[in-house]
Amino acid sequence: MIRTFAELDLDSNILAAIEEMGYERPTDIQAQAIPQALEGKDILASAPTGTGKTAAFVIPALQYLQDFPRKKAGPARILILTPTRELAMQVADQARALAKNTNLNVFTITGGVMYQEHADILAKTQDIVVATPGRLMEYIEAERFDCRAIEWLILDEADRMLDMGFGPVVDRLSAECRWRKQSMLFSATLEGRGVEGFTADLLKNPAELAAEPPRRERKPITQWYHRCDTAEHKLALLKEILTNQAERSIVFIKTRERLADLRAQLESAQIPCAWIQGEMPQERRNNAIRRFRDGEINILLATDVAARGIDLPDVSHVINYDMPRSADVYVHRIGRTARAGKKGNALSLVEMHDQPMLDRVARYIKEDIKERFVEGMRPKHKKPVFKNKTKKNAKKKAKEATKKKPAKKKKK
Repeated sequence: MIRTFAELDLDSNILAAIEEMGYERPTDIQAQAIPQALEGKDILASAPTGTGKTAAFVIPALQYLQDFPRKKAGPARILILTPTRELAMQVADQARALAKNTNLNVFTITGGVMYQEHADILAKTQDIVVATPGRLMEYIEAERFDCRAIEWLILDEADRMLDMGFGPVVDRLSAECRWRKQSMLFSATLEGRGVEGFTADLLKNPAELAAEPPRRERKPITQWYHRCDTAEHKLALLKEILTNQAERSIVFIKTRERLADLRAQLESAQIPCAWIQGEMPQERRNNAIRRFRDGEINILLATDVAARGIDLPDVSHVINYDMPRSADVYVHRIGRTARAGKKGNALSLVEMHDQPMLDRVARYIKEDIKERFVEGMRPKHKKPVFKNKTKKNAKKKAKEATKKKPAKKKKK
C-alpha cells in the first residue's frame, strides 16, 4: 500500500504543490488510481464525495503533461467533464493549485459565461479544460473547440451526469475525442445507472477501483431525525434548530416552490438566509454562495440540483427539511458536512409519509438513524410501522410458484 506521495514517482514541482496544499498522505482512491493512471490504464472508479477523488485524476494528468510536454502551442490535451459549473470551477481551482509550479494552463468552459470570454480562452494555448457537457458541445458544433488534440478524457460524477440527462451528449463527446489515449470515469456509485447509461466503448479494459472512506473518517457525521406531526410542527422544529442548535446549516428542500415558501416563512420570523436553486442567474447564485462561504449568512437553503458538487467550508449541520427522492441523494446531501476531517451533523425532519424513505436510507447506509426529541415539541402521533413489501411480495411469489408446479406423476 502506498503511504506517501513521494512513493508515487511524481515530479518535484507537483510534490511541492501537494505539500503546500497540506496533503499529508494519499487517500485510498488516490493511492489506487494514480499509479494505474500513470501506467496508461483506463479507470472506472467508485469514489463518494469527500474521498479526495479530484486529486486522484488531476495529479496523474499533470504528471502526464510533464512527462510528455507539448512541442508547440495548441488546443487542450486533457478534458475533464463535470455535471455542474460550480463543480467545474472547484476542479479547475484544485488543478491550478496543484499545477502552480508548472507552466500548464487550466481553463473552464461552462454555461453562464459570456461568449467573448470563452472566445478569448479558446484562442490561447490550453492544457487542461474543465467543462460542462452542454456548453462544450455548443462550441464543438460551432467548430470553436478542437477535440482532436484530446489525449485524456475524464468524467467526474458520472452518475449525476446521467441523472441530469447528459448521457447522450457525453457519448457524443466521447466519439469526438476518439483519438484519445486514456479515459477515466469517476462516480459516487457504480451500481445501477452509474456506468451502464454510457456507451460500452467509453472505457477499454478499465482498472475497476472502489474507495471506501477510511474507517476513522467513516462516521464523522452524527445522523438523527425528528418526527413531525404537521407542516406547522415541522416549521417550528426547523426554527428551533436553526436558532438554538445549528451554527452553519444547509437546508435541503425538494422543489423551488417549496424553497420560496420556506424562505418567506424564515424571513418573516427574522431568520436570515441565502438560497440557491436550479435555473438561477449565475451572478445571483455565486453571490449567495459567497455570502455563505464568507460567513455573512449562516443558513443556505438549497434544492438538490443547485447544491450538487458545491464544496463549502465548515458546514456544521445538513438539514433535510424534505426527504430526498432516493437514498443515494441522501448520501450526497449529508456529504456537504464533515469535510476535510471535521465532524458534522445531519438531521431529517420526517413526516408520516417520509418514514418509508427514512427506512430505505438506513438500509442503504447500513446504519441505524436514531430519533431525537426537542423538549416541549415532541410528536403527538405514534411512530408509523410500514410492512416490508419486498419480503411480502417474495413470499407471495414463492406461494404462487408452488401452486403452478405440475404434480409429479407416480411411477408405476
